[in-house]
Amino acid sequence: MKRIIAGLAGDGVGPEVFASARQVLDTLDDLFGLKLEFRQALIGGAALDAGHDTPLPDATLAACNAADAILLGAVGGPRWDDYPENQRPEQGLLALRRHFDLFGNLRPVLAHSALAHCSPLKADRLADTDIMIVRELTGGIYFGDKQQQPDQASDLCIYRRDEIERVARMACRIARERSGRLTSVDKANVLATSRLWRQVVGQVVAEEFPDIRLDHLLVDAAAMHLINAPSRFDVILTENMFGDILSDEASMIVGSLGLLPSASLNADGFGLYEPIHGSAPDIAGKDSANPYAMLLSVAMMLRHSLNATYAAETLERCIYSAWDRAVFTADLGGGYRTQQITEEICQALESANLNQRVAACYE
Repeated sequence: MKRIIAGLAGDGVGPEVFASARQVLDTLDDLFGLKLEFRQALIGGAALDAGHDTPLPDATLAACNAADAILLGAVGGPRWDDYPENQRPEQGLLALRRHFDLFGNLRPVLAHSALAHCSPLKADRLADTDIMIVRELTGGIYFGDKQQQPDQASDLCIYRRDEIERVARMACRIARERSGRLTSVDKANVLATSRLWRQVVGQVVAEEFPDIRLDHLLVDAAAMHLINAPSRFDVILTENMFGDILSDEASMIVGSLGLLPSASLNADGFGLYEPIHGSAPDIAGKDSANPYAMLLSVAMMLRHSLNATYAAETLERCIYSAWDRAVFTADLGGGYRTQQITEEICQALESANLNQRVAACYE
């Protein structure tokens, strides 16, 4: 049976990192017989530039509806800043999140020893950092009613109990597979939505996951501890805006926005996978974009939506091996180009598969 991937390259460096992902996936398909089928479509500014009046054309939505997973490069950039709010490239991504109810955003933050030189933290503070940030993705202030007048503006932040319950359950299941520790981040000393958040998360853990060790932390304290002692965290659960900010902060802990992948999942396990970095238009077309966040997003897609865990693990091992060999782009202090890293990873995958087959002959 074919595994269908809706490929949305998008804007800026999106097409370059997407091309890297496509080449790596083609290699994985050849090696492991994944039976992948790509159906590429337009999103964001690329759709607007092609003459569509929306950043999410009907044909793109249809391709996503027919897919087993969505792989996205990046959307947005300053060239579309003057478009009306409902036509901004980012609205295409927000519309996909709403349409597929992708309420749970997973952002792993892993400090690798070979990248310690890229972190602003001292090595002793960075050691043993391995965090999974679970961000609620379809509620909160980003999706609330908005009003803007010449002298004032407002954004409504609203959360329902069921929205909090389902993302809390997701975070608890992830925590159960790791160390069993969960930190819920809010601003309950000021915000009513955060007081509801804290109450509901506590109830879900007490009633359904009593084995999980839960602690609550205010978002400002969480931001401080992420810098001071990141290894104190295992799974972080938080609402939409706080998760957006904290995960970008966490990316700097490990060295670069170009290193962090993400998965946005619904209740059925359908997912949209993308690097957390933006479209970086200043380096678009220069073959200098860091592809690692995109390739790690591919690994998450293989694991969570395509039931190809072994391929995901093999890809991750090859990436970590490349880091050990200092195969880095400029943002990590190296001199490798995007395409060079892609070819290094493809060659490593082929070697890993050959070694595995040779080892099997002697078992």
